[in-house]
Amino acid sequence: MPLSTEDRVAITDLIDRHGHLADHGDLDGMAELFLPDAGYDVTDLGGGVITGTAALREAALALGDRNPVAHHVTNIVITETAEGRVRALSKGFGVSTDGTVASVTYEDTIVRGEQGWRIGHRVVRARRKPLTP
Repeated sequence: MPLSTEDRVAITDLIDRHGHLADHGDLDGMAELFLPDAGYDVTDLGGGVITGTAALREAALALGDRNPVAHHVTNIVITETAEGRVRALSKGFGVSTDGTVASVTYEDTIVRGEQGWRIGHRVVRARRKPLTP
């Protein structure tokens, strides 16, 4: 069955809410966005793969003031891959405490479950060079 408009809105809202929760320090709220055993791959940023919402919370706390003060997401593209599963690509940029800005691409696998749509796996890829795939 194709994704409904309501599904697409819910998935977009899910992705959008990540930045708000992170920026407000609501790290426990990440459980509303990610599956409990979700993989969060920040290997491209030098951090490896973080598994589970508890580990994601601990990693954010360990970064402390090195966390961005603002996360922004845009250009969300949602593609169905299988019943109850989608792939979402989005562009993100973060603003650091010193005012520098960094750009990333989020590659999400999103799963529909009993509690609605949740991110099952996220890969964060740094954008350091223009015109590269």
